[in-house]
Amino acid sequence: MSKTPLEGLSILVLDDEVLWRKHVAAALERLGVDVTCVGTLAAARQMAGEMSYDFAIVDVNLPDGLGTELLKERAFGPSTPVIIMTGDAEVSGVVGAMRLGAADYLVKPFDPAELPLVIGRVRRSKQTARVEEHKREGDDLFFFGAALAPMQAQLDKIIATDRRVQTALPPVLLVGETGTGKTTIARWLHRHGPRSAQPIVEVNCPALPESLAESELFGHERGAFTDARTARMGLFEAAHGGTLFMDELASLSLNVQAKVLKAVEDGRIRRVGGNKEIPVDVRLIAATNRDLNVEAAAGRFREDLLHRLDLFRVVIPSLHERGEDILRLAESLVERICKRHRLPPRPITEAGRRRLRAHRWPGNVRELAHELERAIVFEDSAVLDFAHLCGGLEAEGAAAPGPSAQGVSPAGLNDWLNPSFKFSPAGGFVLEDAINRFILMALKDTKNNNVSAAARLLGVTRDYLRYRLEDKGLASSLAGETAAEATSEPKHEDGS
Repeated sequence: MSKTPLEGLSILVLDDEVLWRKHVAAALERLGVDVTCVGTLAAARQMAGEMSYDFAIVDVNLPDGLGTELLKERAFGPSTPVIIMTGDAEVSGVVGAMRLGAADYLVKPFDPAELPLVIGRVRRSKQTARVEEHKREGDDLFFFGAALAPMQAQLDKIIATDRRVQTALPPVLLVGETGTGKTTIARWLHRHGPRSAQPIVEVNCPALPESLAESELFGHERGAFTDARTARMGLFEAAHGGTLFMDELASLSLNVQAKVLKAVEDGRIRRVGGNKEIPVDVRLIAATNRDLNVEAAAGRFREDLLHRLDLFRVVIPSLHERGEDILRLAESLVERICKRHRLPPRPITEAGRRRLRAHRWPGNVRELAHELERAIVFEDSAVLDFAHLCGGLEAEGAAAPGPSAQGVSPAGLNDWLNPSFKFSPAGGFVLEDAINRFILMALKDTKNNNVSAAARLLGVTRDYLRYRLEDKGLASSLAGETAAEATSEPKHEDGS
């Protein structure tokens, strides 16, 4: 038997007409629904107090009162949408039921074929409400420069495959450093694929406490654990028909990883504390900044899950690998940020462009965006030059004697610490000078030019630094008495 959209759901049917109640129940059971039937308000209250239901279909006129009383009492809780059945189609009665919280209504007698349509409509509304908890603002994807050409080709191939397959879309694995834009790419894939009209649910896996990760992803039934007063839909259910983006999936425990694998392979999930399987149709996009092969070899990631995810692997280059793309990306981000803050456009000076290109951007695109916004919002200037990025570089090609204020970027483009530096056969390279510079950098990074501390930073002995300082003339490069004190420190017994 093929799956139906309602398979695995639990529904309470309240109607005092026995034949009609059996008629509705039979139609739902043919769709794979777990149906509970009752004929009175009292029985419905008892069942609502004992069990949780995905939906309730309630008649209005009953022997012991009106079905709308259950809405006033909130007998079913917020996680159970109530669909009203009524033989009186007066607008006032329907509007009154909707104001009390009814999710939809059916006018008796109705064709059983209407049931999956109405329940499906209510279910989509319920999904939307759950998705709102994880809604994010969409971003644009910038395909600038040759560095992104291979990635763009991969993404185009994935979209073409999605449109050809339409259903049962294979998982996608995004690999890249933190801040490279994995979330943006996941959104781009969803928006350009065949499921763009359906929800995309985003979950930051490291933010899920281990004790609650399973409940958040797969949902829970009432009473499954302390404080589980009502049943709750999980994120897999919320993403049904659409996309589930799991950022840093490798941070989940092996036990939860196993359940993610089962959900992807079988298309079914089981809520915490539940005993029925719920079918889910989800396109999974997973992201990681780790080498999952290494993680699997170390026993921290399930190898079978890796094989399942690794059908479409997209490797995202870090920002410092993207060459001139950095400048074009910065200009686009500046335009967007200025527009968002309702500020006039701010051009980037030539010195600012050199500094953007020289910086290594360990935080990648996220760091770039934050630096640009900080400069636009807090710097009172008609232009952007980012003087703080490279230790106050003022002249093109000027080389600083040490690292920048942030300890990351060199000052000039001709500096061998610069990521874009290339050896020049004509210019040559003096290794002794490079060693001396490293020593001076380490000494300046310690308190009071402490030789022992600098030796530990460089991984060499104190005697080696004393030799370089005394015999290579480096002591004269240090400031007066501080240098003298550094070279005359008493030697420790351990030679450090």
